[in-house]
Amino acid sequence: MQMSSYVSALNWVLGQAGDAATPAAAVKSSGMWMADLAVGAVAGAVLLWFLYRTRGGIIARATTKEAVRQPVFILLTLLAMAMIVLNTVLPFFSLGEDVKMQKDCGLATILIAGMLLATWTASTSIADEIEGKTAITLLSKPVNRRQFVVGKYIGILVAVLWLFLPVVIAFLVSIYYRAGYYDPRESSTEGNHATGMAEVFQVFPGVVLIFLEAAVVSAISVAISTRLPMMVNMVSCLTVFVIGHLTPVMVNAGVLKNVLVEFFARLFATILPALDVFNISASIATGSIVPREYLAWSGLYCVAYSTMAILLAFILFEDRDLA
Repeated sequence: MQMSSYVSALNWVLGQAGDAATPAAAVKSSGMWMADLAVGAVAGAVLLWFLYRTRGGIIARATTKEAVRQPVFILLTLLAMAMIVLNTVLPFFSLGEDVKMQKDCGLATILIAGMLLATWTASTSIADEIEGKTAITLLSKPVNRRQFVVGKYIGILVAVLWLFLPVVIAFLVSIYYRAGYYDPRESSTEGNHATGMAEVFQVFPGVVLIFLEAAVVSAISVAISTRLPMMVNMVSCLTVFVIGHLTPVMVNAGVLKNVLVEFFARLFATILPALDVFNISASIATGSIVPREYLAWSGLYCVAYSTMAILLAFILFEDRDLA
């Protein structure tokens, strides 16, 4: 199946949510959130097992420590939080849609910060270690090349999670404050706790999708880093990001009239990840909750494409001369 068809199917699922999945309904549905917490707990347990019970986990923990100690990590975290705080008090002049605009801006800020950290860490912890002959020391121990690649990838994802933690908390608090108190005060109406919480519940699935998108880009960055240096890696990931968002949309819209251009567009839409799957702008615009089925299929797509990218990294790294 082409990626464009997959995007259409997922967008259809998103459209079926309709008005039934409203933020207020999500707040009242505690059973749904208990199931989601159970899934998160299982994923966390598997991650902890990998980090502390496998050889690849040793490399992952070292990669995470190296990433969070870098000045880039602190800089991206502070810049992202500053942008979120600034967006909370700045007017968007959007005719009453300031909360929706802040959601879009906040999610974009978190995504960009996460992807920059992922590509930077992949380049410094893989490409630089290969060029600096440091990887030979690791591989001389009872660690094979596949464990090295998987450990680096998991370590990068954990570093991105540490970046997300303070930034996402600041983002959700800003949404709660603006929707529940700041905007009502500006319009001379009474603040409402329920309104703020409803907006937080509505945007939280977008944070999950943002992390899934960062995980896909991280896997691609790891594969590229096994062969190419930092600048080429970052430019390649930026290109994949832009094409991955635009190409499936253009193919589905039928705006490509030239046969040759349409052929290459469909080729890119098939090979490159359909990153527009992780975009919830339509959900934010309509004020509906992203359905759990959409999150599940998006998560499955993230796992499948990330697995393919890591398998490609195995192939590229297997015969790489480290001496």
